[in-house]
Amino acid sequence: MTVSDVTTYLNEQVPPAMQESYDNCGLLTGDSTTEVSGILVCLDITDEVLDEARAKSCNLIISHHPLIFSGFKSLTGRNETERLVIRCIRQNIAIFALHTNLDNHFEGVNSMLCNKLGISQLEILRPVSDTLRKLVTFCPASHASLVRDAIFSAGAGHIGNYDCCSYALTGEGSFRAQAGANPFVGQAGILHTEPELRIETIFPSFLETGIIKALREAHPYEEVAFDVYPLNNLYPRMGAGMIGTLPQAVEAEEFLLGVKKILQPGCIRHTPLKNKKVQRIAICGGSGSFLIKDAIACQADIYMTGDLKYHDFFIPENQMILADIGHYESEQFTKELIYTLLKKKFTTFALFISGTNTNPVNYL
Repeated sequence: MTVSDVTTYLNEQVPPAMQESYDNCGLLTGDSTTEVSGILVCLDITDEVLDEARAKSCNLIISHHPLIFSGFKSLTGRNETERLVIRCIRQNIAIFALHTNLDNHFEGVNSMLCNKLGISQLEILRPVSDTLRKLVTFCPASHASLVRDAIFSAGAGHIGNYDCCSYALTGEGSFRAQAGANPFVGQAGILHTEPELRIETIFPSFLETGIIKALREAHPYEEVAFDVYPLNNLYPRMGAGMIGTLPQAVEAEEFLLGVKKILQPGCIRHTPLKNKKVQRIAICGGSGSFLIKDAIACQADIYMTGDLKYHDFFIPENQMILADIGHYESEQFTKELIYTLLKKKFTTFALFISGTNTNPVNYL
């Protein structure tokens, strides 16, 4: 198995197109043709993690946080990032990052965290827009099921908790095959009309290439007629943060004590609890202050994230509780998430979850 075998699979499951524009996911160091001896999953790349990889004979590291976040104009080892990159290259260790594309995935970082905390009925807190497309194609009724099955298998037709979603209208198509054509129906040089179905479905834009390929391969016509329309609809399966509910309302202090027991942060900073009960819970693993107003708008009882600043705690104005549960602490289960994803495909391969604590924050 090569590095490319692993990264191709991960890119299929967590598309790079889901990452934020500022991010740097994907293969960061290493030769994609190198044979993999073992895989280590971690949150951050440090010297201790590289030591662990060598001790476990792993030459591929899957990291949540990218080692290389911005471009280099030189590579001289003048800072820790450059030094670590040089070490990876010298020791032939490939580094692959799954960062904001995994954050924005419906079954990604926030979903994993919600599952650990017993939060269900999950929805994306800030779904993305301008990502959905509508596919319209036309085909004879005899092949409609075949065409639909093909594009559904390629990822089209998902709306919320439903899949295989489409709509069809009966109509009549016309065409005249020119010299050199090999028509499925009709004869060259003669105008032909054919009863057809107009099939409509939706898909996220990053799946377009594969869906159109599947359409062409399944369609009986030599020339496939189709249209792709951009949509402004929100895409509920992709975006930042997550919101859900607890089975029943509980006292805010009781809930936060439970969170502290599970996440084990050094402390939880929060706005006044005022004997409130909470049930509708919003969350964002990592640094999520940008979603405070989204959580308020979604009527969350409490919003939990990391890296909150002093003035952030004034924003809710007692409309909800705001809590800082720590950046590292809120993402710690991402290692388990990535490991499980890899294990589904590479069932007998040497996979390891890093035992190194890379949290740079300490508490007295």
